[in-house]
Amino acid sequence: MKVGKVPENVLKRSVMKQLHYTRDEVLLGPGIGEDCAALQLAPDEILVMSTDPITGTAKDIGKLAIQITANDLASSGAEPIGVMLTILLPDGTREIALRRIMEQMEQACRDARMQILGGHTEVTAAVNQPIVNVAGVAKAKQGHLVTTAGAKPGMDIVVTKWVGVEGTTILAKEFEERLKTYFPASFVDEAIGFDRYLSVVPEAAVAMKSGVGAMHDVTEGGLFGALWEMAEASDVGLEIDLKKIPIRQETVEICEYFDINPYGLISSGMMLMAAEDGNALVKQLQEAGIDATVIGKATAGNDRVILRDEERRFLEPPKTDELYKALSQ
Repeated sequence: MKVGKVPENVLKRSVMKQLHYTRDEVLLGPGIGEDCAALQLAPDEILVMSTDPITGTAKDIGKLAIQITANDLASSGAEPIGVMLTILLPDGTREIALRRIMEQMEQACRDARMQILGGHTEVTAAVNQPIVNVAGVAKAKQGHLVTTAGAKPGMDIVVTKWVGVEGTTILAKEFEERLKTYFPASFVDEAIGFDRYLSVVPEAAVAMKSGVGAMHDVTEGGLFGALWEMAEASDVGLEIDLKKIPIRQETVEICEYFDINPYGLISSGMMLMAAEDGNALVKQLQEAGIDATVIGKATAGNDRVILRDEERRFLEPPKTDELYKALSQ
């Protein structure tokens, strides 16, 4: 395809024909020449929106983009409705590549019960790999919105699944052949398969029924970045036990291979929560088949401390994600 808007015949054939899942709330959806979408919401419902680009990888970008947006919306306690898409493709991209991205997105949206509402597709010399930006739309009942800023002193800090899950699967896919010369093929294949853990929609649903105080999906900047953001938004301190943070062996060894810190590695699939009774929340999550752990407490004041045995270190504001350090090697 040439630089400029994707031709209308391609748009109809490889984009519009891939879209099938619909929601009753959508009054105006995707169409040739349509720049907006329209939703009908009840008077006691809140419209929740998010936006996120995928820039760190082009592998399975359609699936990843939808999962990340669904996670953002779920972390607010909202029910995802749909997404608006911006897809930027490098000059010379074949039409089949666009179709595969759309097929991934449609399937991921169907899995998350979201409708593709519309968007924009373009071929441009400004990018050297596909870039996808997703704007998500969701709804929440009045009085049931959960924020990152809801942590209070004394609340338990809970995480689900494991740190570095997203970064591990990205690195395993990007460097598959290279890693298989160093690790057993089965080890690398397992790390590639971590993409099955990237959704935090199920844990958000459980947490909403449990009266969770705050939720924040752990994305760019890793767990340390997410902890800082929750503490900053909530104006609380933290005491976090490093040894309680769950981590998979595949993540440990791949991070050692690239000499990066797993706690600063992009970690979609891990939900960070604050709750009055963290142990009760963990029990309910485990009953739903979701791994979860209490890793510390929110405290009064501004000290944000990571504990390891007798060692104390202070948490720092988020830095550049460790993923980019590894991708440059």
